[in-house]
Amino acid sequence: MVLCVVDDLLFASKISAAAKAVQATVAFEKDASRVVARVRAEQPTLVIFDLDTPRLRALEMIAALRADPSTAAVPTLGYVSHVQTERIAAARSAGIGEVLARSAFATQLGEILSRKGEGRPANEPKGSG
Repeated sequence: MVLCVVDDLLFASKISAAAKAVQATVAFEKDASRVVARVRAEQPTLVIFDLDTPRLRALEMIAALRADPSTAAVPTLGYVSHVQTERIAAARSAGIGEVLARSAFATQLGEILSRKGEGRPANEPKGSG
């Protein structure tokens, strides 16, 4: 199982540890212009976005994934440091599947992967931020 992660690598060690715990391989991408091509190439189980870092252009990349027929159905998850209602709403509008608090990510990755494809977006980030 492959996870494609759009992150500036500041959270990489925690993502890698959480992925290892569920026996997943991680493909990191921090260049927004290569995200869609990377997802096509990797065919990941889940694409994870850092929604806090503007230079990653996560909202634009989520919309681009949804607009491309070859990547439109790939499950997506975003994480935020704090409950930021406007950012979460914008991610939902762009087509994100679910949003988590960064602090809850590592402990909930296994559960998320076990229910991938159910399309159950969260109304608020789970956990505390």
